[in-house]
Amino acid sequence: MALAFDEFGRPFIILKEQEQKTRIRGLDAQKANIAAGKAVARILRTSLGPKGMDKMLQSPDGDVTITNDGATILEQMDVDNQIAKLMVELSRSQDYEIGDGTTGVVVLAGSLLEQAEKLLERGIHPIRIAEGYELASRIAVEHLEHIAQKFEFGPSNIEPLVQTCMTTLSSKIVNRCKRDMAEIAVKAVLAVADLERKDVNLDLIKVEGKVGGKLEDTELVYGIIVDKDMSHPQMPKRIEDAKIAILTCPFEPPKPKTKHKVDIDTVEKFQTLRQQEQKYFDDMVQKCKDVGATLVICQWGFDDEANHLLMHRNLPAVRWVGGVELELIAIATGGRIVPRFQELTPDKLGKAGLVREKSFGTTKDRMLYIEHCANSKAVTVFIRGGNKMMIEETKRSIHDALCVARNLIRNNSIVYGGGSAEIACSIAVEAAADRYPGVEQYAIRGFADALDSIPMALAENSGLQPIETLSAVKSEQIKENNPFCGIDCNDVGTNDMRKQYVFETLIGKQQQILLATQVVKMILKIDDVISPSEY
Repeated sequence: MALAFDEFGRPFIILKEQEQKTRIRGLDAQKANIAAGKAVARILRTSLGPKGMDKMLQSPDGDVTITNDGATILEQMDVDNQIAKLMVELSRSQDYEIGDGTTGVVVLAGSLLEQAEKLLERGIHPIRIAEGYELASRIAVEHLEHIAQKFEFGPSNIEPLVQTCMTTLSSKIVNRCKRDMAEIAVKAVLAVADLERKDVNLDLIKVEGKVGGKLEDTELVYGIIVDKDMSHPQMPKRIEDAKIAILTCPFEPPKPKTKHKVDIDTVEKFQTLRQQEQKYFDDMVQKCKDVGATLVICQWGFDDEANHLLMHRNLPAVRWVGGVELELIAIATGGRIVPRFQELTPDKLGKAGLVREKSFGTTKDRMLYIEHCANSKAVTVFIRGGNKMMIEETKRSIHDALCVARNLIRNNSIVYGGGSAEIACSIAVEAAADRYPGVEQYAIRGFADALDSIPMALAENSGLQPIETLSAVKSEQIKENNPFCGIDCNDVGTNDMRKQYVFETLIGKQQQILLATQVVKMILKIDDVISPSEY
């Protein structure tokens, strides 16, 4: 730390507890920050693309996560360094905004930092580098608009959507049945989409998983699946044309809120009390019957007496259903959630074509399917898989696919994947660099080189010669003026991504470039790091 002296030549301290703090300043600080950012990007680099590897993370309490999703990997890694935390935030914001491309955005930011390091060593001022990057990112985003293509789809023609979702799923663990998964995701999104407003509420799609079975058994249920069974084993397991009463009040005699004490000194008094309770139950069950309900779904429990009565009155019931599920059931069946028995009326009942209980395998696991609902705006994707980790990873993959389908409904422009869009942008940025007279052109060229890192990582993960493959594809793009040439990861034998049907959403790609550039600018502007020392 620099000491300061007063007018009598005595040293005094500027920072509080300054001997306990470590401080890096100037170029050293920038280099340390860049090294931290690059380290995070290096971890994710191997999990990019269809041949990318998965990461296995163990949380402090021993839970194991196996995943390929960039945002999840970084969330689970306990990152200490501040700059590395910025990278985690970066991939999280890409996940929230787009849902897909979380790995690519970090790899891009890492290679931008790498290029910046070379420029800093040449003595270019960090602010000039940041400005050059800003110019270059604008050129790249405009060029993406230029090469993007519109995609026409409708409820009857869902093929384009399915192809795009398949691109997303090809890098995930589910890629052996990606066709089915993509179709499930697209149908789920179209079922809840509002095509006039071009809006999709993903909360209406519930993703449930159950261990057992195989991935191919995954299905889309136009309705709700509840992980509960009927409250009494002898209640009917299948109800057609069900009228559902959705209750949030408990099935038991009302308890006074005040403290009270009941003195019972004779048998008669006890029996009156018991008859009184029974009458309450009778009234409750009768109210449900009078309204015409054929199924009761209750948020709270009910004791055995109520259960017994419901059983006798042929009124099947489900208890302990969670609040979120109740809301989804209410949306799907068009019912209203009723807080008090006095308010039950026939028009508040939900309607479902079929409620059935389904058991799985040899275990006692049973689930309730509520199907053919009056308003099938709520759907459930039901995932089966060999083990818990597989199901968790499939849930994340389905989430990515749902997000991609939603983005396409919002904005139906696409660019081609396989690194073709990045290579095209890189060529455009490189060509534009000569128009700028200042030092910025070095930074713009650096940006063009950084864009090449994504196709290079794709080639590397696919076991191809990275530099040879990249330069071959690049020269092909320039020769034929064809922005659709990318890296042939799956060894199909053609570099044309149109023939391979590898698509990505335009807004996803633009977001990647903008977010990565913003984070890199922020990291470059830091020239002094003061942190509490280790001991």
